[in-house]
Amino acid sequence: MATISSLGIGSGLDLSGLLDQLESAERQKLTPILQQQKSYETKISAFGLLESALEKVKDAASALSEPESFSGVKTSQSGEGVSISASEDTPVGSYEIEVTQRAKSYSIATMGVGEQDTNLGAGNIDFTLGDGAQFTVSVNESDSSLQDIRDAINGADTGVVASIVNDGSDQPYRLVLTSTQTGTDAAIDSVAFSSGGFGDVLTLDGATEVAAQNAQLNVNGIAIQSQKNRVEGAIQGVTLNLEETGTTTLEVSRDTAGIEKKLSNFVDAYNSLQGALSDLTSFDGATGVGGVLQGNATVRGVESQIRELVGGSLLSDTFSSLADIGLTLEVDGTLTLDDEKVSDLVANQLGALSSLFAGESEESDGFADRFEAALGAMMEEGGLIENATSGLETSVEAMGQRYDRMEQQIDSTIDRYRTQFSQLDGLIAQMNSTSSYLTQQFDALAAQMKQ
Repeated sequence: MATISSLGIGSGLDLSGLLDQLESAERQKLTPILQQQKSYETKISAFGLLESALEKVKDAASALSEPESFSGVKTSQSGEGVSISASEDTPVGSYEIEVTQRAKSYSIATMGVGEQDTNLGAGNIDFTLGDGAQFTVSVNESDSSLQDIRDAINGADTGVVASIVNDGSDQPYRLVLTSTQTGTDAAIDSVAFSSGGFGDVLTLDGATEVAAQNAQLNVNGIAIQSQKNRVEGAIQGVTLNLEETGTTTLEVSRDTAGIEKKLSNFVDAYNSLQGALSDLTSFDGATGVGGVLQGNATVRGVESQIRELVGGSLLSDTFSSLADIGLTLEVDGTLTLDDEKVSDLVANQLGALSSLFAGESEESDGFADRFEAALGAMMEEGGLIENATSGLETSVEAMGQRYDRMEQQIDSTIDRYRTQFSQLDGLIAQMNSTSSYLTQQFDALAAQMKQ
């Protein structure tokens, strides 16, 4: 009998369609596994959103956790010639800065030689700097061209750099020696070429000497001298970059707006966290649909700790709670900021406000310290969030393994059905063939009997 290449050819039945229906029915067993796996993955994503909201509150609290957070300043200046940067510990005040001289580096050149790549002979160069430092650069016979001498000086890394200048004369190539730093301390006080070798060829040209000089300025009438044009410490917390001579006025004032913004950022981050918690744990009575993390024990733990933090108090003679400074906890769990009251506190009781958030000393924690520590513990390795997500990730992996096993079982079942259907198809084909043969025989016999 011929081999059946497709189900149903032998029997005339739609066995392929029936097999497809059976396979579709079997694969319905995978749906609950996929739904459960998706549920776990959705919860992992939800915990990611929660962690992001917690991180924002932690960052906002961190911005309030140090006394320096409440000592921010802003600056304004008039005049040109000095670029100014101020840190948070710069005292509030007005400063008049007059620059009368910028710092310069020392330089001097040698008399010229005809070739820059011709060996001039071995020798030493002895340097003495303005601060008394001394060093020697040695050159051997085989590497004693003007280029080699330049490279030897630069390779010594001694506070002097060398370059070659072509002045266009008959003896054009000059060796130029320059101190790497400005000011008299870094200046080249003396240069001595040893006799013999290149020492008999190279001599200094005094006409090319550029003397080093220190920067000179005065701040509010106080004379100041600096080896560099970058002056630090002349005004506490201020760096002055002297670009040219002239007078500049610097005004330093308390950055009250910046401090208020930090408080506002904390409230906004906290309220965003409450919004995220509300969405993740909500329940719609009309539809019967709950949030992704409704009833989750980890989330309940997070909510409990946050309520304790917000409603907590400190031992203080001035402010002991967030409510004392105009941060009101609403029924829905969010915070409301009394802008007017906060502005008044920043302007008139900044020290007490700093103590409330940053603590009265290094040994005492303020509210911001408490938030930063508590939320950090929730998100650290082994904390609430990681423990919850790692458990869900294990469940996702288990569902994946279960899915693979079920799929193997389904494939095995369908293969068995296919074999059985193939056998049935062949059997029916054989029976149809036998039936056709017998019919022909009976028809032939009936025809003979009629004759």
